[in-house]
Amino acid sequence: MSRYDSRTGDSTSYRDRRSDSGFGGTSAYGSSGSHSSSKKDNDGNESPRKLDLDGLTPFEKNFYVESPTVAAMTDTEVEEYRKLREITVEGKDIPKPVKSFRDVGFPDYVLEEIKKAGFTEPTPIQSQGWPMAMKGRDLIGIAETGSGKTISYLLPAIVHVNAQPILAPGDGPIVLVLAPTRELAVQIQQEASKFGSSSKIKSTCIYGGVPKGPQVRDLQKGVEIVIATPGRLIDMMESNNTNLRRVTYLVLDEADRMLDMGFDPQIRKIVSHIRPDRQTLYWSATWPKEVEQLSKKFLYNPYKVIIGSSDLKANRAIRQIVDVISESQKYNKLVKLLEDIMDGSRILVFLDTKKGCDQITRQLRMDGWPALSIHGDKSQAERDWVLSEFRSGKSPIMTATDVAARGLDVKDVKYVINYDFPGSLEDYVHRIGRTGRAGAKGTAYTFFTVANARFAKELTNILEEAGQKVSPELASMGRSTAPPPPGLGGFRDRGSRRGWS
Repeated sequence: MSRYDSRTGDSTSYRDRRSDSGFGGTSAYGSSGSHSSSKKDNDGNESPRKLDLDGLTPFEKNFYVESPTVAAMTDTEVEEYRKLREITVEGKDIPKPVKSFRDVGFPDYVLEEIKKAGFTEPTPIQSQGWPMAMKGRDLIGIAETGSGKTISYLLPAIVHVNAQPILAPGDGPIVLVLAPTRELAVQIQQEASKFGSSSKIKSTCIYGGVPKGPQVRDLQKGVEIVIATPGRLIDMMESNNTNLRRVTYLVLDEADRMLDMGFDPQIRKIVSHIRPDRQTLYWSATWPKEVEQLSKKFLYNPYKVIIGSSDLKANRAIRQIVDVISESQKYNKLVKLLEDIMDGSRILVFLDTKKGCDQITRQLRMDGWPALSIHGDKSQAERDWVLSEFRSGKSPIMTATDVAARGLDVKDVKYVINYDFPGSLEDYVHRIGRTGRAGAKGTAYTFFTVANARFAKELTNILEEAGQKVSPELASMGRSTAPPPPGLGGFRDRGSRRGWS
């Protein structure tokens, strides 16, 4: 049995972890290599988390023991491996990357789930992110969508939970994952259930748009892992259905998207209820100033790992085709494109507005195309049904607003079509990132009009960086227009994006 496994031989019961001193982990504060908030950061400044920890029970958070194989890697070999996998790291005492799952030191029950999932080797973000997370330090991870980052924080979370005292009646979760959309939250919870089931770790998903009853019952029974959207979680806290006193492992997933949607105040409010010596993992696909500034508020002396570049760029596995056309040509162009590519594969069509989404879906269905739509005005039950039809291939065409642009993990999306160009280049990258996932190839088509001209230059840069062909029309437009002003090229005016699109 692994030293991280605090379960008894009886898989239906917990062992009282309070009496177990055999983890060899680092306490969150105390004499053994403390990460307490009284320490100074790399610049010699007092930690921003310097708060009174009196009355808070110490907890374990450093579970990493370097394997002999990893320890044997020379500095040159480490550097070459990171260069090969495009891994950039920052911070002090950075652990070496791992090349196999066994090198991480995961318990056998976690390794068994990895094997069942069919994974063969760690992705770049997992290779470097797992040792960092297992050491109990705060972590900033920057990686494109589809890079395996969900498992990068969930598997260390399971090890973390298994090392903590069992939940007492009235206790809130040990692990809290904040996500920007309910779709992403649901998918994270599915992964948490899959990998946590063997050690009887309970998880639940807290999000709006559905009745509170089942979520309240889960919280009152006690769950170790909560995955939540910010608004509904605050609602649950204010109605005393949960509390965050036991949270020692906090994850902010897709932090850039949460800020783009105006969740900054809610995130700050939630974090203010969590003990200051927690471990925080902060994940983002891009690294604009707003995201960096928020990280400085919540993280202490973090590791930082970047896969590829922190500059905005597209997945090279995706073939990108941008057509400069007029607004009136779009629908006929869409139909012709569907006639060319429709082979039963899943096709995701993005539009800017809910109204446009419904109109195009209605027109496609009238013309005989098997299309359904998903957006924020639809009930959760209808959204779930549409996703089910799309995933199964019964309705291989799905139109969507940006609510589906991040977090939706639908396997085998072969084509993405940007019927309307999005309001930011970040959203462009994440929209097309719905295809070409987990090593697969994909194609993204984009209809680009004169109204989108302010994005032409930066879009050209993204295409060129990814080795894509740039049409003469787009290149010409890029040379003759200025780049978008701040707030347009990156984050939108958040005041207009607080609701669901």
